[in-house]
Order: sequence, then structure tokens, then C-alpha cells
Amino acid sequence: MKKLFLLIACGFLHFLDSQAQEMEELNFEKAIEIGLERNFDVKIAINEGLLRENDRRLGESALMPSLGLTNTRGFRREDTEQRFVNDPQPRLIPGAETRTNNYSLVAIYGFRPEAVVALKRLGQLSEVGELEAKVIMENAVAAISTAYYRLVLELQRYNVLNTALELSNERREIAKAQYEFGRASKRDFLAAQVDYNADLTALVNQEQIIQNSRVNLNQLLAFEPSKEFVVKDTILIKENLYLDDLLENAFEHNKQFLITQRMQNVAYLQLREIQAERLPFVTLNGAYNDNTLNSQAGFLIQNKQDGYTLGATFGINLFSGFSINRRVQGAKIQMRNQQHMLDQFELQMKSDLQRTYNVYQNSKRLLEIERVNYQVAIENADIALDRFRLGIANYLEFRDAQVNRLVAENRLIESLYNIKENEIELMRLSGRIYFANPNENIY
Repeated sequence: MKKLFLLIACGFLHFLDSQAQEMEELNFEKAIEIGLERNFDVKIAINEGLLRENDRRLGESALMPSLGLTNTRGFRREDTEQRFVNDPQPRLIPGAETRTNNYSLVAIYGFRPEAVVALKRLGQLSEVGELEAKVIMENAVAAISTAYYRLVLELQRYNVLNTALELSNERREIAKAQYEFGRASKRDFLAAQVDYNADLTALVNQEQIIQNSRVNLNQLLAFEPSKEFVVKDTILIKENLYLDDLLENAFEHNKQFLITQRMQNVAYLQLREIQAERLPFVTLNGAYNDNTLNSQAGFLIQNKQDGYTLGATFGINLFSGFSINRRVQGAKIQMRNQQHMLDQFELQMKSDLQRTYNVYQNSKRLLEIERVNYQVAIENADIALDRFRLGIANYLEFRDAQVNRLVAENRLIESLYNIKENEIELMRLSGRIYFANPNENIY
């Protein structure tokens, strides 16, 4: 059984080494670039923004004149019988033909004040669509960042477990030698074998966690789940983030906050649009007509008309059953609601920043503790190993020091990941997730 476990471990390590040489390397910057290019949520968000911009352009047509050209042609063939006052004898015309040919060029321009306000409202909605697309992109960047560093974390955990397995293997070899030379009991050797098998099981389970983490990242990058790549990054944290700077950036760059502001402007313009329906409107129209009639029956055998007409219509809404008043009242209520929503989101944004920043600060303090504790755990494990080699310490003392080192190292890398995760969230909340510094990991 132990040979089987050893073959599994060695085979996986050899597999990782061979794959690392063949697979492409994926760093953080490349992952973000690929995600923004391939992520389906990002593609859909961009198309939704284009639809909003298209709606705005359609609104512009309301302020443009319309021009139409028509050509109508007709042909009629019939047997005709005609009687005239001065001639009692009927006149028979078999197969009399009548042809008509009409050309008409019509131009209409109507100006309504509410159309001007509606165009401004559509412009604000177009900006909202663009900001919503950026929100989706920021969320995608945050999700990719978190998934990427989660994979880095799991790979580092694998290294920690692999180191623990190497120590367990060394302890097992020492226990085996001591047992063979009669310096230790078989119980000590079997205990070392059991602990080695437990560490090997943990390592195999970690392989599955790494595979699932890789699948999660592949999904965000729109890759096939089975795609393999090498990640050689480490978790690096920024120097310092300050709450005042984050709040200032949030009011200027948080896309969701800007959307709420724009929607308040939309509500105001909607009110103005309804009120503008009370103002006078004007419609100008002009037409050029060229009509020709040829007939083989009747008094008029040919008629031609060629000319133009001009007209203007002025109007004003005097009474509409108080419907405009009711719509104005509804628009004012909507404006107040949008103001409440803006105030609510502002408070939520500041609260989210404060909570995340508190966790970020606490995680940084814990990191310093974990760094010191890790150094102590390494020194303690080294001493315990030396004492075990010399036969001074028993296997329980060595195992306890080994487990403490494993826990300390796991807690250290977990602390680094927690800080990075909070950094990503703070960057997202402050609207700085796209800001890049070439000397640091970008968001």
C-alpha cells in the first residue's frame, strides 16, 4: 500500500513537471486581458450598451424632417357607352383605355418641445447603458482576479502539503532505520507510516481542489473546462490603502453610484418632457406633385397637373382631461424616489467601503502575527526533527511540531489571500479596478 501511495505522489509530481514544460504560462495581466476579450457577460454588456446608444440615435430622428417620394401608375381598359344631351344616339367605345401617372414629393417637419427633452433623456440613458457595461466589466475583472489568486493560493497550499509529506517521509525513514537497528519499537514505525499516508491523502485531495479551481477560472475566461495552463505567480499585496482616498475615488469613479446619479437626471428630464407637452408645437409640410391623366372616353381625354403646395400647422394642448397633471405628479414622485435611492446607495457604498476596509486592516495586522508565528513554527519543527534524528524526542513531539508548521504556513498564505481579496473588493467599490500601475499587480 505504501508503495502505491508513493507511486501516486511521484507520478503526479512528474506529471506537473512535464506539463509545466509543455503548457502555456498564464500570468495575472494576461488572465485579465483574456477575460475582458472572451468573457460572455462582458460581451453581452457591451452589446447592451450599443443598444442604448442606438436608441439615442433613433430619438434624434424625431428632430429631423421626413421626405418621401411616391409614383403611382394606373391602367384601366373597359367598354364604354356614353350618352350626351345634344346627341340622342349613344356613343360606343369598345376597349377604352385610361392611364394615370402621378409623382409626389412630400416633405414634413414637425417641431415639438417635448422631443428635444426626450432626446436629452435618451442621451442620459445611453450614458447609463455605457456605465452598466463598465459595471459588468469591473465585476468580471474582480471575479477573475479572485479566481486567479484562489488558484495561486491552492497551488501554494499544495507546496506546503508537499513539504509536509517530505518531512513525513524523512521521519518514516528514520523510524524504519531505528526499528531495524532495535532503537525504536515497531509501533513508532507504524505510527510514522500512518502519518505519512494521512499527509499523502491530503496532498491527493489538494490536487482535486486545484483542478476545480482551474475549472472555475477557465469558466470566467470562457475556456474549455479541461484547458491546462501554468500559473507561477505569487500573492503580492499593495503597500497601503487609505479609506479617505478610497471614498474620494468612489464618489468620482464608482460606476453604480454614477448610474444612480444619471437616473436621477433621467427622472428630472422625464418631468420636463411631460411639462413640455403644454407648449405650442408647429408642423411644416410641403409637396411637389406631377399628375398626368390620359383617357379615351369622356369629355377630358388628357389632364396634366404640375405644381407644389406648402402648409403649416400650429397647435397647443388646451385641455387633456387632467392627464398631463397626473403624469407630472407621478414624475415628481419618481424624482423624489430617485433622490432617496441616490442617498441610500451613497450610504450603502460608504458602509461597504468601511466594512471591507475594517476587514482589510484587521487582515494586515493578522498577517504580521502569522509571519512571526510561521518563523517560530519552522524553527520549532527543525529542532524537533534534529531531536528526533538523535533519538532524544519521540514521534509525538515531532508530529506535533510538524502539524504546527503546516497550520502556521497555511494560515500565513490564507492571510495573504484574504488581504488580496479585500484589496480587489476595495478597488471595485472605489471604481479603481481598471487603474494599472506597471510596478504592481493590476486590477
